[in-house]
Amino acid sequence: MTGRPTARQAIGLVADEASFTELPPPVRPSVPDGPLGWRGYDAAHARAAERTGETESVVCGTARVEGTLAVLVSFEFGFLGGSLGERTGDRLEAAYVHAREHRLPVVPLIATGGSRMQEGMIALTQLQRVARQSVLLREAGLAQIAVLRDPTTGGGWATLGAGADVVLALPGAQVGFAGSRVRPADADPAAYTAEAQVAAGTADAVVPPGALRGTLGRWLRLLAGPSREDSPSPAPPPPPLGALDLPATGWDAVRRARAAGRPRARAYLDAYFTERVAISGDRCGGTDEGMLCGFGDHDGRTVAYAAQCGTATRPAGYRTATRLIRLADRLGVPVLTLVDTPGAANDAEAERQGAGAAIADLFAAVAGARTPVTTLVIGEGGSGGALALAAPGNTWATPDSYFSVIAPELAAAILKRPPDQTETTAAQLHLRPQDLSALGLTRPHDHHP
Repeated sequence: MTGRPTARQAIGLVADEASFTELPPPVRPSVPDGPLGWRGYDAAHARAAERTGETESVVCGTARVEGTLAVLVSFEFGFLGGSLGERTGDRLEAAYVHAREHRLPVVPLIATGGSRMQEGMIALTQLQRVARQSVLLREAGLAQIAVLRDPTTGGGWATLGAGADVVLALPGAQVGFAGSRVRPADADPAAYTAEAQVAAGTADAVVPPGALRGTLGRWLRLLAGPSREDSPSPAPPPPPLGALDLPATGWDAVRRARAAGRPRARAYLDAYFTERVAISGDRCGGTDEGMLCGFGDHDGRTVAYAAQCGTATRPAGYRTATRLIRLADRLGVPVLTLVDTPGAANDAEAERQGAGAAIADLFAAVAGARTPVTTLVIGEGGSGGALALAAPGNTWATPDSYFSVIAPELAAAILKRPPDQTETTAAQLHLRPQDLSALGLTRPHDHHP
């Protein structure tokens, strides 16, 4: 395939062979030269139809993607720049209604320059229709996974694209609210790419065309497949991968949790899931490599995960975990969280990025989740920066972990104790797994189901 793929070629990239069935487009009475009477609009429309073989800028239908049925919404950029007009809005609305009625996820395959100028504000208000349909789909507990093609700009990016639950993008695609003809002359073109959007946390991954069907198929199996449950049971905690004997002292627990060779989050996720896909970014301009989030298959059911990797968690990490938990809650997917952090990042930049608000929002997401959340402390449990990710009443702890109101060294300093009192302070904090279990705060590893 050379050049920019057409709408139907884009469908062919993701749909199983011979599985696409186009939805009948809604009928709207014809008005000469459109709602504004824009001279020459009918002629431009006719030329676009002749050139592309389509009657509008979007093709909608159902198809299977590696076996999972979904509604596909594919834009034809060759038709007036893939722009949104009133008839485009009609088709999009009908596609989303069909998705809700048949309990199907929606996959927008986007390639658009924005709203259609020849229809003025009528065209622009189609974005409100699209936004409303996305909200209704969300409220119905159905997933929306966007694929960004070249270009994805204007309102199409700001609604169907950035508003999706998961955002995948083709390499090198132009992605941004400002199209190439309206952005500042001195703007860096590299900032308006799929790769830049992933780096900024506003898209999840760049996927090569040859891998798109497989990647999208995995996402659809996990977010829309039969493993989803209306009233999910809690995810079982993973078994400990490190030491099995309990620490003798508080300082022994701290030392074990900080050991370089202790199993970390990736090892636990690899052992727990047969396959998994990752979300990335907080949708506010940030990412945190120390927080792994996504969905995976565990014993034939979908489980969402948010896992700290032993580093100080940054505001973007908390916001990404919040995004993950709220999406899982809406889709009826249980959540597993892995706690392992010395605490929240407390540098000046973290404060400027809203650390307090990000942590507060994660506390609220866990507290308000209707889907069950299971937590396993696998390393350091450092103060509120760790507790924000922990499930009240369903938190477990491995033998090589600890959970504390504050690090023993900092506690000693606050109490104006000399450094040689750190180990004594660790004992007084009752931070060992067995101490926490005795206090009714966690379940010890030997009680794993």
